[in-house]
Amino acid sequence: MWDSLTLATANKEKLQYLRENAVLKAHEKAKEETKAKKVTKQEHKKYALEATMKLEEAERKRIEDLKEKERQKVTKELALWKKQQKDAEKQKRVQKEGELHQEVEQLKEKKKEKMNKTRIPNEETSKTSLKPTKGHGSYSMFSENLKEEQLPAPRSAATIKINFTSRVFPTALRESRIAEEEEWLCKQAEARRTVSADLSEVEDLKEEEKNPDWLKDKGNKMFATGNYLAAVNAYNLAVRLNNKLPLLYLNRAACHLKLRNLHKAIEDSSKALELLTPPVPHNEHARVKAYVRRGTAFCQLELYTEGLQDYEAALKIDPKNKTIEKDAEKIRHLIRGTMQDS
Repeated sequence: MWDSLTLATANKEKLQYLRENAVLKAHEKAKEETKAKKVTKQEHKKYALEATMKLEEAERKRIEDLKEKERQKVTKELALWKKQQKDAEKQKRVQKEGELHQEVEQLKEKKKEKMNKTRIPNEETSKTSLKPTKGHGSYSMFSENLKEEQLPAPRSAATIKINFTSRVFPTALRESRIAEEEEWLCKQAEARRTVSADLSEVEDLKEEEKNPDWLKDKGNKMFATGNYLAAVNAYNLAVRLNNKLPLLYLNRAACHLKLRNLHKAIEDSSKALELLTPPVPHNEHARVKAYVRRGTAFCQLELYTEGLQDYEAALKIDPKNKTIEKDAEKIRHLIRGTMQDS
């Protein structure tokens, strides 16, 4: 053991030197330990990263194997289906050929029977025409007893009926805008075919619940019973399935009016008007509804000028509608009263 913590023979400068030397050694040791810890930590991180990469690679390989198996399965099923379709078509073709062959044989038989029937009377008339005349020992073709040759009966008369395809729109041709009408019909047909089947939430639904028209009818029934929130939910799903049908937005705007969601009612009415183009007689009623519902929402937000513009637009389409005319007059009175108060 040490007798004391200091050197008796050391002077002050030597002690200072020893102290500084000890501090430097301690710093170097601490630095080496920190460096060693850092290297160890980096090695641990590298090992963890490699392990994660291996796991991800294994998972990716497993998913690719599953996809490959599924693709092979689908390819086999498709090949089998094509083969079945080809066999079915071949069978139908053979059956059809057989039926055609039978029909041809029947027609040939009928033709033979008809020819035999016409031949028998002709033979009889020829025999009667070759009978000897009285007082002569020879046959005469110009005898008075010659009978007329029997001919087949004339064809029976019949009436051919011609039906013309009726026009979709009842307007007169001189007043009709055929190009706009055709564009509207094509647009509606295209909208009916457009269905978004990539939504994950529709996988658990029944088959009829994936039909936008069925959902629209369901929403209409909910609206009629006063369950406006359920009707909005039905229209929302229908719009997600098919966002090209204007009646979905138009009916949802009516629900938003009842629920006092006025800004949403304006948005849906505007979207419906955007889809109700080109303007043709077939969509007049829907455009009138869209303008009236948007105008109502504007008026409830006290934007009477914008509301009056929509009501006047509806009157241009249906000028004989007395209800819209009365409502428009009320809005004009409100605008005048607001201007006088200001």
